[in-house]
This record gives sequence, structure tokens and C-alpha cells, in this order.
Amino acid sequence: MKNEKTYELVLTALFTAIIVIMAFTPLGYIPLIVINATIIHIPVILGALFLGPKKGAFLGFVFGFTSFINNTFKAVTPSAFVFSPVLAANIVGVSGVFKSLYICFVPRILVGVVPYYVYLLIHRLLKGGQKGWRIAINLAASLTLLFSLYALLNRMLQGRVSDGLCTTVSMIAGIVAGVLLFAALTFAGNKKGSTNIALAYAGLSGAFTNTLLVMSGIFILYKDAYAQALGIAGEAVFDTIMGIISFNGVVEAVVAAIIAGGVGVALMKVKPVKGQ
Repeated sequence: MKNEKTYELVLTALFTAIIVIMAFTPLGYIPLIVINATIIHIPVILGALFLGPKKGAFLGFVFGFTSFINNTFKAVTPSAFVFSPVLAANIVGVSGVFKSLYICFVPRILVGVVPYYVYLLIHRLLKGGQKGWRIAINLAASLTLLFSLYALLNRMLQGRVSDGLCTTVSMIAGIVAGVLLFAALTFAGNKKGSTNIALAYAGLSGAFTNTLLVMSGIFILYKDAYAQALGIAGEAVFDTIMGIISFNGVVEAVVAAIIAGGVGVALMKVKPVKGQ
């Protein structure tokens, strides 16, 4: 018991250090063709899995605190105030303190909670051997990839090719990717790969938890101020936010699923998922 507590304390300190290093260096971002995908939330996701939701929530708080520091003292983007109660207070008044505290901390804390329960749920359903659940889970993942890839490609191709060709290419690519993913997940299930699949789902859920809660919080709490900061019309905020979710959000979720799955399998050789 004592060794277990010591091990968890060391692992918590390690994940905390990784989050801080990623947050204040370029290591927290993966340069892709068109964007930089953040991976700072991945240590939080792994911490939730191997240390439990309480320590995962703490790591999420650390993630939020680094975001607060970066956006308060660097403020490299016009929308930095949504993550900084200090800047928000100067822009929208006292209410901005509470709004930015929510956006900066609550989604990040939940990143350290949601993946843990998603992993347990998916793992138990797949391990139970019930074919119906396995097909439903695989189909859900495939449809998610289909529509996400469609939205991603549709946004990338807009303005470069005709609308008809843009829609056709995006849909075909989404369908092909969805079918391939369904086949891969079905094969992995036959090879008793439920753990790998559950880890990937945990990574996916953690990334989407961060993206969806942050962006929905911005739309609900800061629609007008966000539009003014970006220099766009208020009615264009929804489209802008949906573009970020379908572009940055999808890329980051896929990256999180891949890394959480790969690193998670390696870590499970020395420590099982908490409570499993």
C-alpha cells in the first residue's frame, strides 16, 4: 500500500512536470500541415486513467492554471481574455472574472475525469463479449470519424474547388475512412484488443471534452466580446466556433486517441488502469 501511494505520488509529480513543460515550450504542440495541434491535455488524460479521477482533476487544474498564466502574461491572441479573469475584468467587467474562470478551469478539470469513466465503460462493454455492444461502439466511432473528416475536408477545400466537388470529395473520404475504421476495430476486437480500443476512446473523449466545453462556453458567455476581439460580425461567431471544433478539435482528438492508446498500452505493462 505504501509503495503504491509513493508510486502514484511520483507519477502525479511527473505528469505535472510534463504539463508545465509542454505549456511553456513548443513541446506542447505538434506542427501539422495547416495547424498546430495541442497535446497538453494528453498527460491529464493519462493521469486520469492511471491515477484515478481525483488526481486527474488535479492535473486538469494544473493545465488550466498554465493556460491562465500564458493568456494573462503573454496574451498572444486577441481572444486571450476568455482564459484570463484578469484581462476579462478589464474588458467586460466583474462578470468576466467568473466567466473566464469557468472557461479556463472547468473544461480542463473535466478532462481529468471524463476519460477515466469512458475507459471503464468501453472496456467493460467490449470485454463482456456482447456482440451487439461491440458493433454499436465500433459503428459510433466510425460515424464520428466519417462526419468529422467530412467537416474537416469540407472546410479545407472551401474556396479552392467548386462547392459540388468539395462536398463529394469530403463525403467519399469520410465514408472510406469510416468503413476502414470499422473494419480495423472489428479486427482488433477479434484479436482481444478491447483495452487498446478503450484507451483510444478515452483519449478521444478527453480531447473533445476540452474543445466542446471551451468553445461552447465562449459562445454562450462571450459571443459579442469574442466577435469584437476577432473583428467579425456577431452572427458569424457560431460558424467560426464550429469551424474550430471541426478543424482543430478533430485533429487534436485523433492525435489524443493515437497517443493515449500507444502510451497507455506501454504504461499498462507496469501499472494497470486505476480501479481495474
